[in-house]
Amino acid sequence: MKIGEVCLCTNDVPRLAAFYKQLLGIENGSEDEIHQFLITEETALTIYNDGSTKNDRNRNICLAFTVDDVEREYEKLPAFGAKIIEKPVKRPWGAVSMSFSTPTIT
Repeated sequence: MKIGEVCLCTNDVPRLAAFYKQLLGIENGSEDEIHQFLITEETALTIYNDGSTKNDRNRNICLAFTVDDVEREYEKLPAFGAKIIEKPVKRPWGAVSMSFSTPTIT
């Protein structure tokens, strides 16, 4: 079994989709305001407005991205509107990771 899709719900599909298109370096040719399907590799990332009001308080999701150069990605993120939560750091198990949040979108 593998994860086939991750869906992020938002009231501003074009803005959140634009962030992830820029972050992932992809283009889906869509500016749909209700639903955009972003495909990268084997897992699909869907940006969707289900019609309910979002309050930006549900912080229970974490997406992990594998990159060749964490430092290079770290340098690019602020220009995309991301907020850096934790700068790149080497973990005791050898991985180098960082944390960021997407632009605030309700």
